[in-house]
Amino acid sequence: MKGPSIRKFLQFYPVLALLALLISAGAVVRATHAQQAGPVNYSGISVEASPQIFATMCALDAAGFEADESTLADMPGRLALRADLLKAQGPTAEALRQFYRDHALSSPAETLSHYITLALVVGPPPHFQFQSDRQALPPDVATLDGFQELLAGFYREAHLDLRWAKIEPEYEPAVQRYQAAVGRIITSSNGYLREIIKPSEGRTFTVYVEPLVGARTNFRNYGDHYSIVVGTSGEPLDTIQHAYLHFMLDPLVLRQRRAIATKSALLDIAARAPQLPVEYRQDFVALVDECLIKAVELRLRRLAPGQLEAALRDADESGFVLVRPLAAELRQFEKSEPAMSYYFPDLIVGLDVAAERKRLQRVTFAAAAPAPSEQTVTESVQPSELDRLLAQGDRQLALQDIPAATATFEQVLAKYPDDARALYGLAIASVLSGKAERARELFEKFVAAPGSADSAPHTAWAHVYLGRIHDLKRERELAVNEYRAALAVEGVPEAARAAAQRGADAAYQPPDSARGNK
Repeated sequence: MKGPSIRKFLQFYPVLALLALLISAGAVVRATHAQQAGPVNYSGISVEASPQIFATMCALDAAGFEADESTLADMPGRLALRADLLKAQGPTAEALRQFYRDHALSSPAETLSHYITLALVVGPPPHFQFQSDRQALPPDVATLDGFQELLAGFYREAHLDLRWAKIEPEYEPAVQRYQAAVGRIITSSNGYLREIIKPSEGRTFTVYVEPLVGARTNFRNYGDHYSIVVGTSGEPLDTIQHAYLHFMLDPLVLRQRRAIATKSALLDIAARAPQLPVEYRQDFVALVDECLIKAVELRLRRLAPGQLEAALRDADESGFVLVRPLAAELRQFEKSEPAMSYYFPDLIVGLDVAAERKRLQRVTFAAAAPAPSEQTVTESVQPSELDRLLAQGDRQLALQDIPAATATFEQVLAKYPDDARALYGLAIASVLSGKAERARELFEKFVAAPGSADSAPHTAWAHVYLGRIHDLKRERELAVNEYRAALAVEGVPEAARAAAQRGADAAYQPPDSARGNK
């Protein structure tokens, strides 16, 4: 904004600019727990570890997600926890594994992205309640319907509250590293934009540190709340800066939607670029927003003329055709004095549609990237009826809906007699409903079924349960034989091994609350 309407503002600009730099330099305030961030984080900006994301990654560990363990070199406790969770046993752990298999996408990165989105919209443990109405949840969360309940169940089953208290200090060095880096990003970005963070606006920008996301950075914003989840290696500072510029500039763009719409004739040209992402081909405001952020990034990098021209040419050829004219407007902004929030309307006015249409006639858009070959594309396999019913039964077990789980597993066995997974599920349901004799019959049938050999954890636990049932019937010799059979299972999980060893050493005694239920 260059006219007389801002003369009064200019009188105060030097003071405001100094305040912007001072506030920016101290903007990052760490809150150890996400739920504690609000009261102490006056700037609305924080770097922290999240117990919600931690719990989600633990659940994915148990489910078999292929995380990059090299990111845990400096976190021996977290590495040991991952190894332990991979062997986790229990109704919810098994239900998690089936749920994960049923909802796996074409790539690990895409699969992880959906779970991270869910972790960002649920509240703190132990309940992980959604923070908004289910109808307002992002589409990728809707595809994971049911996981939130499993996460809450697994949090209790695996005692993740105790594990988080033990592991959380290992996050501290990475959080501190990011604190310093994010502080530099804020100082440089706000200094360039000449903006002051206004805490009263209720907007937040949070960098969550979670080692097991590896290099798979995830950025989301829901209304005024911006979040980016980063790993502990590589420090993707360019990605964090891009996210932060969205946080700072999105409101300016949205406030000028009508003025931006007057330039929308340029969208028809940009949309012809094969490489332009689909989300920008029909949304001119989003295209302007992204081009503005890319232009600011180029100006912040202070490239040599040849490097700058190469970057601008690449932006044109990929369809981000407004980066070049916006970068030119930013050069004028740099010579002026107002903050970007005051200058931005003039920046939009400066876009000359006719001149840009003429310039773009000389631009040749880059060809689309080659499609992956058939050999590299992972086909999405729909679960069979059997798998769907087994997953349903496992989920009902995890939710402690024993009558429903019993009915589901009986339905499976009626159509698929002697299916080992259904036998095991129905046996567990029988244990939970106090039907010891029925459970014994089913466990014995399970360990004799051909499919039981494919599941060492289930086989080991089946022998443990059989040993306990014999102990309760005062059949000690038969019980010891079952415990020894559990110990002999190749690949027996640590928890099952410990339970079997205790049973072999001394007769099983049920909890007081269960002694009358034999």
